[in-house]
Amino acid sequence: MTDMKKDHETNSDLPRAVGLRRILKWFYAACAIVVLLDLVIHRHIYHPWESLLFFYCVFGFVACVFLVVAAKWMRKLLMRSEDYYDGY
Repeated sequence: MTDMKKDHETNSDLPRAVGLRRILKWFYAACAIVVLLDLVIHRHIYHPWESLLFFYCVFGFVACVFLVVAAKWMRKLLMRSEDYYDGY
């Protein structure tokens, strides 16, 4: 009986995993297309750094990392103690 239950639990997750794999394949394909377009499309640059290959990819990644680190720092700075509202 327990084997049947295990099979049922794993089979119920199968459609979700297949859908996730399909979404990830489309996502990776879109990323590859964007990278290829970055090599082909002419960009109107305003700053010399923008002419570097994959500048916007690197800039976006660094900006996201900076936002995560800043959010962790702000959480330590702004977080209140657990018993902050206990006095009310």
